[in-house]
Amino acid sequence: MRHAQEPSLVLRISLACALVVLSAPFAQPPNVLPSSPSFPIPTNPSLTTPVVDGQSLVTMSKSRVYADVNVLLPREYWDYESLVVQWGDQDDYEVIRKVGRGKYSEVFEGINVNSNDRCIIKILKPVKKKKIKREIKVLQNLCGGPNIVKLLDIVRDQHSKTPSLIFEYVNSRDFKVLYPTLADYDIRYYIYELLKALDYCHSQGIMHRDVKPHNVMIDHELRKLRLIDWGLAEFYHPGKEYNVRVASRYFKGPELLVDLQDYDYSLDMWSLGCMFAGMIFRKEPFFYGHDNHDQLVKIAKYGFTINNVRSDKLYYFIADLAALQSHDLEINVIDLLPNHVSF
Repeated sequence: MRHAQEPSLVLRISLACALVVLSAPFAQPPNVLPSSPSFPIPTNPSLTTPVVDGQSLVTMSKSRVYADVNVLLPREYWDYESLVVQWGDQDDYEVIRKVGRGKYSEVFEGINVNSNDRCIIKILKPVKKKKIKREIKVLQNLCGGPNIVKLLDIVRDQHSKTPSLIFEYVNSRDFKVLYPTLADYDIRYYIYELLKALDYCHSQGIMHRDVKPHNVMIDHELRKLRLIDWGLAEFYHPGKEYNVRVASRYFKGPELLVDLQDYDYSLDMWSLGCMFAGMIFRKEPFFYGHDNHDQLVKIAKYGFTINNVRSDKLYYFIADLAALQSHDLEINVIDLLPNHVSF
């Protein structure tokens, strides 16, 4: 391949990936790097925590927005493991037809036999109880928020104990059919509606972590949008390390592709940007990688300009790239990055 034959090109791609990952607009800039451009870049051959004059240059990652929401709220707001679920009556609902399935659930159109109202029944597959409690707690906390799908009830089978979540019904069309028909104004309108949903959930201290077209229901006739599937959502705590096995590959933020665990709300904004680009350019998905490595390459090919390097992790990534560039070696971005994002 061409990249393997041109080490300098691989270096540029590697650097572009790192710039995107570690200088995201919502990342808190570290306050320990000297501002002088003449500051010497120390090498770190042992790949241990960087230290200058006895001071560690690694700082805790912290979101620029809504960083302390869960710090200021009482523990019961975010402590989903302590949630006591109030179960409804499963006999109040009847399944009509299957409308979808996912890794953790099967989804059906249903009806409330008492009110005759249509609803969506999400039958959860066997997973850890705390994951189920987390989704329920998130949905309860976000109930009534703009464009957040409404949780109506929580029921379970009396014999198998299989839980089901009952949601409001949205008459949504497949995005692959709908998106090509949308006018410029429609695209801007629905992206704005999605932004309102994300801003609200972020303001409540919650990351969605799986924003993609499949999880955005649009009733175009009513011009109604709902952000659904909160099964991977999580409460944000500054400095906490999270699972990187979230989101779908084409919508993963670069930090997930290089196993950077202390991410924040900006993860959702990257996913939204991928959606927006796909809608505008009629290219779905916009970044189409065959695996995580290829996904990074696809992202880097579009090129990014970063005016200021504000991340200490990126600072040392560049330092090692500069050192390696002096040798006639082929650089593998996947081999390099984990050493610089897991201090």
